[in-house]
Amino acid sequence: MRKTLHERLLFLTWLVVLALALVARADAQAVRSIDSIGVTVGDMERSLAFYTKVLPFERAGSREESGDRYEHLYAVFGAKVRVERLRLGDEYLELMQFLAPHGRPVPVDSRSNDRWFQHVALIVSDMDRAYALLREHGVEHASTGPQLLPDWNPKAGGIRAFYFRDPDGHALEILQFPPGKGADKWHRRGGPLFLGIDHTAIVVHDSDASLRYYRDGLGLEVTGTSENYGPEQERLNNVFGARLRITALRAQAGPGIEFLEYLSPRTGRPMPVDTLANDLWHWQVNATGSVEAADRTIRSGHYTYVSPGPVGLAPTQSQGLLVRDPDGHALLLNEPTPTRR
Repeated sequence: MRKTLHERLLFLTWLVVLALALVARADAQAVRSIDSIGVTVGDMERSLAFYTKVLPFERAGSREESGDRYEHLYAVFGAKVRVERLRLGDEYLELMQFLAPHGRPVPVDSRSNDRWFQHVALIVSDMDRAYALLREHGVEHASTGPQLLPDWNPKAGGIRAFYFRDPDGHALEILQFPPGKGADKWHRRGGPLFLGIDHTAIVVHDSDASLRYYRDGLGLEVTGTSENYGPEQERLNNVFGARLRITALRAQAGPGIEFLEYLSPRTGRPMPVDTLANDLWHWQVNATGSVEAADRTIRSGHYTYVSPGPVGLAPTQSQGLLVRDPDGHALLLNEPTPTRR
């Protein structure tokens, strides 16, 4: 009896230790959730008109950021930033206008395989209706038209997608999942035409290097992979001969991050090394998690800081850290101030 009781106590102790270890690991995970996707715009009123009148985003808050802390966070001296938070379904997009100093426009010759390319995928319940609405408002095409990905590709077959551009030239995507693909919430009947944001996609040079950063370093999980090519993919991306290795990742909550590695053609240009947060091709993934853990990852992996290190922010956010992945895509990590008990 004593031996059995002793064994039970050892087992319970092991369970407690394991539970504490899992909690500690979760607390130390660099990225726990994706809060929103941020994009720098040149004219906030023009962008708000596009996102809330052409697209059905709803305004969910606004703020201005300035002063020494935000200058160091964004690494832009004299920064004064207007931020408008927009909601679509359960997800959020943040438009950022640098009132001072102004940055550079999106290059007019940008292509979908350039490594500064990034977009958000807006899920729609009816591709034909959504495309007709965009045509009615005269949006700029980035694809030739909606594309139906072929059934020979079991992971992507049946998906319909279309790329277009906002007034600053940022790429956006509308996407419709067929039955059996995508999250359950994208298939609810009787919902609105535009449902929410599924993911943000970024062009990467080397998926394995990006996995070491996002999965091994920041703690995101791979949720799917595929290799896409053929005339439908070429017309979707508007890149002749496009063949892509696609890797999807997610945090515990929020939109996913999708790698687009162009196996062909490998002619995409790298992110300009002098990119600043006020340049209009700047996007950022706004995440919550452990700034300390992220800082360790950036230091140990010799990745790129935008901020000089963790920056103390407003009372509602204890620390912020803006960093860049191996291809120059930005991630802003906020660690909320712990709630007092």
